[in-house]
Amino acid sequence: MLKQITVLKRKPGMTMAAFIDYYEHHHSKLGERFLHRAKRYQRRYVHPEVNPVTGEVVELDFDVVMELWWENRADFEASMAEITGETLRLMYEDEERIFNSHDHRTFTVEEYETDMDAVRAS
Repeated sequence: MLKQITVLKRKPGMTMAAFIDYYEHHHSKLGERFLHRAKRYQRRYVHPEVNPVTGEVVELDFDVVMELWWENRADFEASMAEITGETLRLMYEDEERIFNSHDHRTFTVEEYETDMDAVRAS
């Protein structure tokens, strides 16, 4: 599996509630139409918390972590190659309504996990 992550920031002046509502009822539906090869499509909305050292709440430079899981790199690349022409225009126009920029930080990740039950048992 290959995991793609994109972090996204809402438009200035848009409330978090309005952002989540629009993303879940409009933008994600658009993505579903074009990302049919993906195995999973998940949005994780972030909510800043009080820093235990400084006592401050610092606004993050993103509001959602969008994750897509692909069976393999070929499926990922094929889907990205299809975002052209009319598809690209629709995505671009919808992003204008919700995000502060089209310059999204997108990356793939390689994951390793420790089996904590095994650690505790040793």
